[in-house]
Amino acid sequence: MSGRAAVFLDRDGTISEEVGYVNHLSRYRLMPRSAEAIRMLNDAGYLTFVTTNQSGVARGYFSDTLLHAVHEKLERLLAAEGARLNGIYFCPHHPEEGRPPWRARCDCRKPQPGMILRAARDHGLDLARSWAIGDGVVDVQAAAAAGVRGILVLTGYGRGLVEHQPQRFTVQPAHTAEDLVAAVRYILEQDGRA
Repeated sequence: MSGRAAVFLDRDGTISEEVGYVNHLSRYRLMPRSAEAIRMLNDAGYLTFVTTNQSGVARGYFSDTLLHAVHEKLERLLAAEGARLNGIYFCPHHPEEGRPPWRARCDCRKPQPGMILRAARDHGLDLARSWAIGDGVVDVQAAAAAGVRGILVLTGYGRGLVEHQPQRFTVQPAHTAEDLVAAVRYILEQDGRA
């Protein structure tokens, strides 16, 4: 029996507003219709995971305690609109800044595929049938490295990258979408689940 299909979602700029480092709980806000998009994936039978670089821990901008509180808030906000995540994976590391154990060269910091591969092991996922959605070059690169199809959204940093720094894409996304809802609609159409 093959594993289940999943969608891996970047956090800041994809699900929630890109505000720089979220160093206070009040700075964390969902983007419009994010919960609706995740609920569409839930209803279609996909497992959903957040995979997010959070080097602010290594840099000393916020604690891992605050990071967990932000993720609890994310799950509460989604639940209030009938959406759910199957897991949240984050990388607190930075290769050059901070102190051990946070200062580290790791396999989890995107563009490395470690968070996606860990979720696949933890949940028995079929990566060939899975997708990743994000607003950055590293999201597209991590998707490709993990063997999942990557979608770039034009929210967060996405539009600026496409319009002003297209040369940074050493790997091209499988699709580019206006926002998370549009990306999810594309996935459902491609997989015949619309």
